[in-house]
Amino acid sequence: MSKKLLVDYLQQARTGLYKETLDGLTPREQEVLKHVAEGHNNQEIGARLFLSPATVQTHRANIMAKLNLHRRTDLTKYAIKHGLISLDE
Repeated sequence: MSKKLLVDYLQQARTGLYKETLDGLTPREQEVLKHVAEGHNNQEIGARLFLSPATVQTHRANIMAKLNLHRRTDLTKYAIKHGLISLDE
């Protein structure tokens, strides 16, 4: 049974189906982080992701807490370092 679980996990990791990576960020937090790093404000991110600005702010606060980051520029550096955005975009 454990071999099957390991094989399934590795398959999901290879195909990108297992997305809770980047220091424990959820897929939604990764989306929000990407948009923050691209310079969008909470209202713009909310409109793009169909979220309220308050929900975006909550996600952003959770991201900062999980990553122990305190400024928007730190989030941008993190996103670049981990390949969520590139400087060529």
